[in-house]
Amino acid sequence: MPTATLSAPTAAAPASVAEARLDLGALFADSEVPQFLAELERDLIGLRPVKRRIREIAAHLVVGRAREMVGLTSGAPTLHMAFTGNPGTGKTTVALKMAGILHRLGYVRRGHLVSVTRDDLVGQYIGHTAPKTKEILKKAMGGVLFIDEAYYLYRPENERDYGQEAIDILLQVMENQRDDLVVILAGYKDRMERFFESNPGFRSRIAHHIDFPDYDDGELVQIATAMAAGADYAFDGEAQAALADYVRLRRGQPNFANARSIRNAFDRMRLRQSLRLFEAAGSVDRGQLSTIRAEDVTASRVFTGGIDAPSGPG
Repeated sequence: MPTATLSAPTAAAPASVAEARLDLGALFADSEVPQFLAELERDLIGLRPVKRRIREIAAHLVVGRAREMVGLTSGAPTLHMAFTGNPGTGKTTVALKMAGILHRLGYVRRGHLVSVTRDDLVGQYIGHTAPKTKEILKKAMGGVLFIDEAYYLYRPENERDYGQEAIDILLQVMENQRDDLVVILAGYKDRMERFFESNPGFRSRIAHHIDFPDYDDGELVQIATAMAAGADYAFDGEAQAALADYVRLRRGQPNFANARSIRNAFDRMRLRQSLRLFEAAGSVDRGQLSTIRAEDVTASRVFTGGIDAPSGPG
């Protein structure tokens, strides 16, 4: 069996290659994609349908390379994507992992991620938008451009808005330089749907639509526990029970943002733990310094019916 790699093949495959049998498992392993998929599984709790779609895309790209190696028509795949879902559901993290997968498979040169919003692309006066957008595209070339809340690019109610200029430039690059740049548009599902209806050029260039579900309560507790472990903290038994109550109550409040809200809450729990130890003014050991207790959780305003605002102390 000839040695196979995932690099791009020549235009015409010789007969020996066309007749070869390829070990897809070996190709997949050599690409290091299994490592990225394992990291995705390890680093992200839940999101089963998202992980399944990413695995399908990776498998399709490996098979596409294998087809080219034996002389079958494959064609350049369209890799632009849309990630839809509520805030804090892992869209940026998955985009970063996707950039690594595409790089290992040879579909992007550098494998880096450039994350932007409307303000990074759209100018405030005539002649300002084109250079801003082109500069961002220059930085993103060879990798992945992630545009969060992409629907804000289009503001038809404002006749003097320059978002359409940025859109036109993006569409041109997405079509003409798709072998050197992958664009991922992200945002709320309903707003993204309206955005695509108003900008059919984007819809026709997006090959993969991936919806990110909200985390359930158990998954959010797991996320908080993992965040704590990653920062050398742990919830004691009573704090773990209080955390489950916190998640249930916080979900019902305005501006809930899944894992993002849990990260903000954990940061405030650490602040309360620090203040508790500081005010005790006694000697402490490693266990005390690393333990979150129930009182560090239940001091949140959530437990008294208040709003746990991201910027507030609650």
